[in-house]
Amino acid sequence: MKPKSHQSLNFKLLILGLLLAFFLFFVLRANFSTSNQDLSPSSPIPLSKASIETKKGDTTDCSLSCTKIPPSLAQALIHYSTSAITPQQTLKEISVTSRVLEKRSPCNFLVFGLGHDSLMWSSLNYGGRTIFLEEDEAWIEQIRRRFPTLKSYHVTYDSKVNQADNLMEISRGPECRAVADPRFSACQLALKGLPKEVYETKWDLIMVDAPTGYYEEAPGRMTAIYTAGMMARNREDGETHVFVHDVNRVVEDKFSREFLCEKYMKKQEGRLRHFIIPSHRDDLDRPFCPDE
Repeated sequence: MKPKSHQSLNFKLLILGLLLAFFLFFVLRANFSTSNQDLSPSSPIPLSKASIETKKGDTTDCSLSCTKIPPSLAQALIHYSTSAITPQQTLKEISVTSRVLEKRSPCNFLVFGLGHDSLMWSSLNYGGRTIFLEEDEAWIEQIRRRFPTLKSYHVTYDSKVNQADNLMEISRGPECRAVADPRFSACQLALKGLPKEVYETKWDLIMVDAPTGYYEEAPGRMTAIYTAGMMARNREDGETHVFVHDVNRVVEDKFSREFLCEKYMKKQEGRLRHFIIPSHRDDLDRPFCPDE
């Protein structure tokens, strides 16, 4: 999730546009809600002293008509408008997730990875719970110093990219197809050392963009992809949107198809895949993947 090169000016403009659009949506929703609560068709519109003075003086009283921008959104706008460093995902890839957040936020959003796009994801989910899981402790401290409002946890991954083929063979057994809380799963792919909060939250969106995964000795994303799929299946009801980035790589491609299921795939845009996985708790006879 740490970018390797600068992106274009158009990319930065899109990020700013997304944040501004989200802010406008937030303002309009807040104003609409307030007017619905305070006014009814049969009652006159109350005029305060301030509003009467505004009418007489032909000036605008912002305290009556405006909503102040939240500090976290203000910080995101300033950061992305002044920083030369932009997220690693492309314009179209970011748009896939942002469209889901526009409909679902405020919601519960779990992100495997902490990087320069983290402030953007947290801002787009304003009012919701956004948690980041990161393998690099030094990087966590660096991001925390810059953006102390972001919530993140350190995670240790035991498997490496060069173990992917062996893990794929092992994980095709019945213990890896049984719906269960990852903490108590017998499957070797299940991550069992995550914070309690991660296991006990009903996640609406999960983004897998970590761990590193781009060379043979690096921590691979096999366990993150499997655990994301199992969390989605194990929720009590509803469905979970799961996003996997870097599917141009072998591990991300094979493991997302195997454990998130091609029939659950909603869309692929560039290197990003979007899956919608329903709860399996309400039907334990449901196959792990459709048509199995």
